[in-house]
Amino acid sequence: MKKAYLGIGTNMGDRFGNLQSAVDSLNLLPTTKVNAVSRVYETDPVGYSDQENFLNIAVEVSTDLTAEGLLGACLGIEAGLGRVRTFKNGPRVIDIDLLLYDTQICDTSMLNLPHPRMFEREFVLRPLIDIDFVHPLVDREKIKSRLTGEGIRLTKYQIKY
Repeated sequence: MKKAYLGIGTNMGDRFGNLQSAVDSLNLLPTTKVNAVSRVYETDPVGYSDQENFLNIAVEVSTDLTAEGLLGACLGIEAGLGRVRTFKNGPRVIDIDLLLYDTQICDTSMLNLPHPRMFEREFVLRPLIDIDFVHPLVDREKIKSRLTGEGIRLTKYQIKY
């Protein structure tokens, strides 16, 4: 089994319900198990600001799926939950990003690992800090040092897994 780390966000409809449904769906994938879920954070939108705030979490899974297989499954979960891609950084029912897959490093037209923009996004890093993740190229303490706390707030919500 490989460990993978996912970033999940939503800012449309029942945001908490969307996160819970995404985690529940991950647990239904073949040979995949959710091991840990971060606390839930509310974050300001990035890129396109004329939209609702997001709820964001990080999830650790163990899986026998390949990185490409897990990515495909995540895209299927997004579609099943009603995701429609309208424009870059626009509102979304659910967004599931594959951030890290074991210690794999790859750069293909379909998949970049580790996720190339994760260090630009506190809404990705802060939830990842909540779970025991390992980045193949960067020390965890260096990642912690990048956190500013701007535009991100801890919520009272808790995801069950």
